[in-house]
Amino acid sequence: MQLDRLESAIAYHFEDRELLVRALSHRSVGRQNNERLEFLGDSALNHCVAERLFHRFPDADEGELSRMRAALVRGDTLATVARQLGLGDHLRLGPGERKSGGRRRASILADALEAVLGAVLIDGGLAACGALVERLLEEQLGALEGAGVSKDPKTRLQEHLQGRGLPLPSYELVSVEGSEHAREFEVACRVAAPACEARGSGSSRRRAEQAAARAVLESLDHG
Repeated sequence: MQLDRLESAIAYHFEDRELLVRALSHRSVGRQNNERLEFLGDSALNHCVAERLFHRFPDADEGELSRMRAALVRGDTLATVARQLGLGDHLRLGPGERKSGGRRRASILADALEAVLGAVLIDGGLAACGALVERLLEEQLGALEGAGVSKDPKTRLQEHLQGRGLPLPSYELVSVEGSEHAREFEVACRVAAPACEARGSGSSRRRAEQAAARAVLESLDHG
């Protein structure tokens, strides 16, 4: 019955229940533990989160996507989700871990959640695992969208200045170097008030402008 409750909580029902039992088994119970499933689930989680961020935030660059992924897959986030599922109530722990509060320990909860994802990957495939990741992290993904991180740096800089009644930035192409098939553009972004200038480079003028705008935003944030 406990497994039924957990399956209902994650909205996934296993064909092979033994996979779920293994995913819930901490190493303190012996050799038949969840460490291998945790390893698999960690990789699946990173892949599924990266894929969903890629589609949800089409204007985010590699650095922004990496920062968002790191925020979603870190242990604290996973432990919070695990607590919301009541995962600790279903863990199989050795006597020592039970006595020391292992059911509440963030690291154990986060690892177990990754192990459950690994079990779903084996039981139902990547699509099922990805759908579960999206369900579990929907609130966190929505928070990222609400924070405006999906907007590109030029748009964010423009809105930042407009919201304060300040003049819009200007962009100037500083240089173009390299061969025809390997060009490197450098652009300067200037803001009149507060006075700020920064440069950015990229394989196209647009990329260089975005890099320069990002540098100005970072300067204003720390100013």
